[in-house]
Amino acid sequence: MKKQTHHDKVSVYFSDIFHVEPDIIEEYGAFNISLINDLPLFIDPFLLFNSNIPEYHALHEEILRYVAFLRDMSIEGAINPGLLKNWFLFPEVKQNWLGYSEVGNYGSGLGLDFAQALNRNLNEIFSNFGEETITKGSHLEKLCLMKSGVGKDNISDFTSNLIKGYLLEYTQTFAKENIDKNMRGMFAIPRVRFNYETRSWVSGKFDLPSYNGDFVLLTPKDILTKEDTWINKSDIVKRFNDIATGIPNEQLRAQIDQYFIMNLPRRKKKKGKGYKEPSKREISEAIGKVIVKYPEFIDYYIRFKEDNGDALCVNIAETPSL
Repeated sequence: MKKQTHHDKVSVYFSDIFHVEPDIIEEYGAFNISLINDLPLFIDPFLLFNSNIPEYHALHEEILRYVAFLRDMSIEGAINPGLLKNWFLFPEVKQNWLGYSEVGNYGSGLGLDFAQALNRNLNEIFSNFGEETITKGSHLEKLCLMKSGVGKDNISDFTSNLIKGYLLEYTQTFAKENIDKNMRGMFAIPRVRFNYETRSWVSGKFDLPSYNGDFVLLTPKDILTKEDTWINKSDIVKRFNDIATGIPNEQLRAQIDQYFIMNLPRRKKKKGKGYKEPSKREISEAIGKVIVKYPEFIDYYIRFKEDNGDALCVNIAETPSL
């Protein structure tokens, strides 16, 4: 990616628009975002979990605390539609300029479909969230492995919402030290943190960079990824055989193997003997059924990822081209 300075004719990056040297942003640890359109970068919660920075661990724990709260509410029974929207429905945090929008920074956010799936998964399949015995910790990404169409942008949006208070403080600190006052503004921000006593979101006011009437958020480079989030649906499909054969519980291993084979289609070849090989899509669908039937498989997959975190997990701060 070509770096631009604020001497260029077209102002594209945060550094151009707010007249800050790119090296200052780099030294602060933030990503120099484009304010023309979203960049295909995503916040990966596993990078919070796997970091050696105590502040990131605290953020990860706070995320888990909120998801555990959602789990408890799901288990209690039917949730009022208004509360479902308030607790489970999350808009896109468009001010960080991350995601898939080709023009501007408007995305779809996490809609009602996602909220309902999250509620259902916490209530039915992941009722032990926060109390796992196989993995080293809990991971919100596992909630999204059950639903097709939920990808890195959804996980990133969910995480952005749950660490928004941190991102606001992070950006405000930088802005006060490096951006002229006439390029900043005081913004009243909704849903900054969650009050567990009142079971409601709390708002706050922040002094932030102002652009086209809205605030702008910076994000640390070391929690961003340009690839898929480290725990994801395609990866669990790719590693299915390795994880399945490595499950120490012999009975569970046999049950998973049998159920997987049962869900593969058997079509005879038109000519000759034998059966056609199942397609990649059919294999993926069969694995999806295994996960629904035996959700503990996800925990074995996540434990593998945890054990290999340092070797396989890469953030964009470790990618020189970004």
